Amino acid sequence: MEKLSSGADFWQDADGARSVLDELARLKEWLDPLAELRESADDLAALIELASEEEGGEAEAEAKSEMERVGRALDELEFRKMLSGHDDERNAIVAIHPGAGGTESQDWAQMLLRMYVAWAERRGFEVETMDIQPGDEAGIKSATLLVKGPYAYGYLRAEIGVHRLVRLSPFDAAHRRHTSFASLSAYPEVDDAIEIEVSESDVRMDVFRASGPGGQHVNKSSTAVRLTHVPTGIVVSCQSERSQYRNRENAMKILRSRLYTLHEEQRRKEQQEKAGEKMEIAWGSQIRSYVLHPYRMVKDNRTSVERSDVDAVLDGDIDGFIEEYLKSTG
Repeated sequence: MEKLSSGADFWQDADGARSVLDELARLKEWLDPLAELRESADDLAALIELASEEEGGEAEAEAKSEMERVGRALDELEFRKMLSGHDDERNAIVAIHPGAGGTESQDWAQMLLRMYVAWAERRGFEVETMDIQPGDEAGIKSATLLVKGPYAYGYLRAEIGVHRLVRLSPFDAAHRRHTSFASLSAYPEVDDAIEIEVSESDVRMDVFRASGPGGQHVNKSSTAVRLTHVPTGIVVSCQSERSQYRNRENAMKILRSRLYTLHEEQRRKEQQEKAGEKMEIAWGSQIRSYVLHPYRMVKDNRTSVERSDVDAVLDGDIDGFIEEYLKSTG
């Protein structure tokens, strides 16, 4: 934390003051529960000592109850430690794309979109649709969301990868079984405190008409924006706003977050190479299967966690998968 010379200097630098206060709030989120846990542990020690003197009495029952409570609080803190990555506390930009397979995969991508929106709402997070491209017949060709909430990126980075669906197709006249794929990518939202230089000469902008379901135009003028970062080949688009300026602003936000993530990946890779480590970066690998036929099961391929209540999972009940993955990698 940067040391400021005096109280007057502190408040004169508004950005610096905000940064310090934010860091203090983050530290307080850890220190307060630790202090409470230490106090509870001291009380528990006294209860255990009292219970040893009065075996079978009220003190023993109270000590057992307090031990369970302290254990749960410790487990919660240990899990929060899994979300102590450099960017875990940030908001998340989420992109969902169907795999090959046309309408089947596009419909599956929309099902995933609903699942993650429902999950975010369960946690009290705010979800902002930054871009959505409807499918030709059903589903979506792509969607980009901004998920705002504490540790949104920390949770959603556990969902990065390819999701596989097996079901009897509602789009097949013969009602045959189909396998569909869709991918999820997540990036930490980059704020002004992080310096990401994007040269205007490196960015090509194209504009087009925003479209809604069925190909109907949301806006008759060309307000949708597509940005291409020429050096990296990264392409982002945004059409959620009626203003071309606002769409470009949101598209730049997505682009900056993706460039930041790319930079962080390259930095980690270099560190691993220096340390002689070999690690597969599993971006895009299949992480979970959702089977609706011939049986009903959701299985995470990384942790082997299985759920038979598929409808609950598709309604956003995915915390168990996320937590188990974070524990396995923590």
